[in-house]
Amino acid sequence: MLEVSQLTAIRDERILFESLSFTIDTGELVQIEGRNGTGKTTLLRIVTGLGDRDNGEIFWNGENIESNRDAYHEDLLFLGHSTGVKRELTAYENLRFYLNIHSKTPVSKEQIYNALTKVGLAGREDVPVAQLSAGQQRRVALARLWLSQHKLWILDEPLTAIDKQGVKVLESLFLNHAEQGGIVVLTTHQDMFTDNPKLRKIKLGD
Repeated sequence: MLEVSQLTAIRDERILFESLSFTIDTGELVQIEGRNGTGKTTLLRIVTGLGDRDNGEIFWNGENIESNRDAYHEDLLFLGHSTGVKRELTAYENLRFYLNIHSKTPVSKEQIYNALTKVGLAGREDVPVAQLSAGQQRRVALARLWLSQHKLWILDEPLTAIDKQGVKVLESLFLNHAEQGGIVVLTTHQDMFTDNPKLRKIKLGD
C-alpha cells in the first residue's frame, strides 16, 4: 500500500498543495488530475522520492520511504517526461540494459522483441535511438512496462505521442497490472477508461 500523509509543496512562494493525504491499495488504478500548474508532476516526483517537499511523509507498505529507500525503489518503476533512454544504444539494447539492472528473473530476446512490437516498433528494434523520432523514443521507454517486475508504476503523461490504438493497448496493460495486484498511478491529458469503475481520480487544485 502507498500512503501519502499531510503532504505540502511550495514552489516560488506559491502553495501547490497543502496537507494532502491519500492511500492507494494494491490492485488500484489512480489518475492524478488537475489544471496545468496545480502540481501533478511535482506530486509524482515527490512520491517517487525524486522531488523535495515542504512537509509530510510517504509510506510504502507501512514504512517511511526515506528510511527504506532501497526496498521502495526495488518495487518502483517511474516514467517521467524524460524518456531515460540512451541515444547511442538501439531500442533492443536499451531494454536489455534496463533488464540487466532491474530484472530478478531471466528475460529472453523474444520477450524484448515482443515488448517493442507491442509499442509499434517492430522492425525498428536494432535502430540506434538517436535515429528514432521523439515519439518512437517515448515508445522505447514505454516498452519497459511489458517487461517490468515492479509492483508500483508511477507514470507522468505516458500517453504523449500515442495514437488511439496505442492508448487502448496501454489501458489493457494497466488494467492487467492492477488485476495482478500491482498499482498504477498516472497523469494524462487524454481520456482513459471512460466510465470504467476501476479508475479512481485524485484532483489537485480548486
